[in-house]
Amino acid sequence: MRSGCAAVISCVHADRGLIAAPWTPASLSLCSLASGLSGRSTVGRDAMTGEKKCILSCIWQRWSYQASSSPGAKLRMQLKTILNRVERYKSFVYGEPRWASDASRLTIEVPITPRANSRAICSGCGKPRPGHDRLDTRRFEFVPLWQIAVVFVYTMRRVNCPDCGVKTERVPWSNGKSRLTTTYQWFLAGWARRLSWKETAEAFQTTWEHVRDAVRHAVGWGLSHRDLTGVEAIGVDEIQWRRGHHYLTLVYQIDAHSRRLLWIGRERTEACLRRGLQTLGEKFCSSLRFVCSDLWQPYLKVLAEQAGSAVHVLDRFHIMKQLGEAIDHVRASEAKRLKRDGYEPVLTHSRWCLLKRSENLTDKQTVKLSELMRYNLQSVRAYLHREDFQRFWKYQSPAWAGRFLDEWCRRVMRSRLAPLKQVARSLRSHRALLLNWFVAKGAISSGVVEGFNNKAKLTMRKSYGFREYETIELALYHQLGNLPQPEFTHRFC
Repeated sequence: MRSGCAAVISCVHADRGLIAAPWTPASLSLCSLASGLSGRSTVGRDAMTGEKKCILSCIWQRWSYQASSSPGAKLRMQLKTILNRVERYKSFVYGEPRWASDASRLTIEVPITPRANSRAICSGCGKPRPGHDRLDTRRFEFVPLWQIAVVFVYTMRRVNCPDCGVKTERVPWSNGKSRLTTTYQWFLAGWARRLSWKETAEAFQTTWEHVRDAVRHAVGWGLSHRDLTGVEAIGVDEIQWRRGHHYLTLVYQIDAHSRRLLWIGRERTEACLRRGLQTLGEKFCSSLRFVCSDLWQPYLKVLAEQAGSAVHVLDRFHIMKQLGEAIDHVRASEAKRLKRDGYEPVLTHSRWCLLKRSENLTDKQTVKLSELMRYNLQSVRAYLHREDFQRFWKYQSPAWAGRFLDEWCRRVMRSRLAPLKQVARSLRSHRALLLNWFVAKGAISSGVVEGFNNKAKLTMRKSYGFREYETIELALYHQLGNLPQPEFTHRFC
């Protein structure tokens, strides 16, 4: 019998080396042997009580080990271990996960209970307070596991606070009355930067409103924790966000080391931009060295008032754009006149030949342009004036650039090209701001601003537009603001 006991012990230890090892014939026969011991005579049972207990104990240990190593038990152990690793909350304990019985979607419920002798935190003052009573059980959505919903189940407590009165406790995994855990909100917000909000909601089987709330949480935290020190150059521009004259004023940081969206305004008026600069702060405006904008008069006025110490650089892109629009206006008018008077339509298919830079023309456009140069057309003269003005940006000295600008404007004003004469008058009135381009040595450009504008328009196109201003404000801050995020124990996205 002692040799049989040793065989059982060796069998049990051998099986412990394997996870969920099947029963062997030897172990089955030993089980039969152990069960047969109970059928012996009273004298035999008394004589071999120690051996029988040894065998039964070994068999029971092996069976208990296999039962605890079943797939269901391992899942419970591993899920709690993972949660305690990535989402450990002080003064709270995870219970045994279970499958939700009444959920329409496959769901794992994780009960949470407060630690013994722990006191709830008042949601008003943030201090530990004595308990008052308990509320109904609440469910908080967590990051899904393999597309299986994970829900925290917790019975909220109310505290009797001497300062705030009876308040619901503050829990570390959620804010306010939100049914989404903070980790899940950051998870959804991270994916909302890669996909549209609707696609994010469909991918994780949640609602569009939950994605919006997650983005609102991320943007609110980022705006309250961002650092505005060290901003030396900003760019101001506007984009259209709805049909009709509905514009947004956008203020960007365009420093070489950091480029991001700083502020969004609902209109493109003086009051709107003034409110935005006041929101950024007087210290912020006084530390600016360069400001870049277009020729929109309300912007010029406010920037001169609020950031007068900064060098105001006019936008090169918009100046050349105005020249291009003037050339296009001259070409369209002349093409109609030639057609009306019965002349050959030489300006047909010539629009982009005149608007594009010579180095960007295709072979076909180059041939077309060379044919146009043989004619004494107003469109050709306007094109040559525009190409001559390109030399303005190649100067190094503001004084010599100013002399060139004055001479160019005199030549244009003697021409009979009304659209170009209007541009020349505008450049004369903003001569000092134009020469600031050379004070900044060409380091500040609106190319960054135009790139951000294209990204903003792409954000709107990706979601097929937004109905409410608050929604587009959240989307643009989230996409272009380069907002900070808190330190996470584990980054799910």
